Formats: sequence, C-alpha cells, structure tokens
Amino acid sequence: MPSVKAYYPGRAPIDAYGNGGFRFADMSHRGSLIIVPSGIYGWDVTALDELTPERCQLFIDELKRPSFVLLGTGLEHRVPPASVAKVFADAGIGLEPMSTGAAARTYNVLLAEGRDFGAGLIAVD
Repeated sequence: MPSVKAYYPGRAPIDAYGNGGFRFADMSHRGSLIIVPSGIYGWDVTALDELTPERCQLFIDELKRPSFVLLGTGLEHRVPPASVAKVFADAGIGLEPMSTGAAARTYNVLLAEGRDFGAGLIAVD
C-alpha cells in the first residue's frame, strides 16, 4: 500500500477545490485526497491513469459493506481502469466515478446526511 499520512482525523466538509488541492477544516492540502472513516489522507494519485488496486487498498480495509466510494476523476468524468473496478466489485463496494468537482459537491451532501461512504478525490488545477 502506498504511504499515506493523516491530515485530519475524521471527515470534514470540502470548503473548496482547485489550484491543485483542497480546503477543509480551516486547512489547505495540495494534492489528491482519500477520505475514509479514520480520516482524510493525502493520496499519491495525480491522474486517473495512475490509479491501481494497491492505491485503493485503504478503501477496502476500512469501509463496511455495503458501502460505496465517490471517485473524483479529475476535470472530466472518466471510467477507472478495469483492474480498479474489479477490486471494488470483488470487495462488495460500489464505485461511483464522476468529475472531481461533482464528487466534492456530492461528498458534502452525503456527509451532511450522515451516510457511510468513502471518497477519492484527484486534485485539479
């Protein structure tokens, strides 16, 4: 599994995105994010083409079933690699790809509703 560091324990609304990062909990983070029940982590994915099953392992390890992951794929909606989709399907976790902007907005709505889910948000400029 790639190295990830917790930047925030728990989940917080995304206040802004763009310029290569995100703002949340009165903090700024440059780069992509992976959000799971234990916290918001920096994610070493800069483009959808870099996404591998190994880089998604934290979702598999932490999310209860049934659950799903919002996947912000960058500026445009794109389909993740088949190997990544298979890992989620095999684990019984839904995968909902959409543009990063749409994923950040959807994340905030679902977070406010208290839903159990994860999010992987690829940073955009």
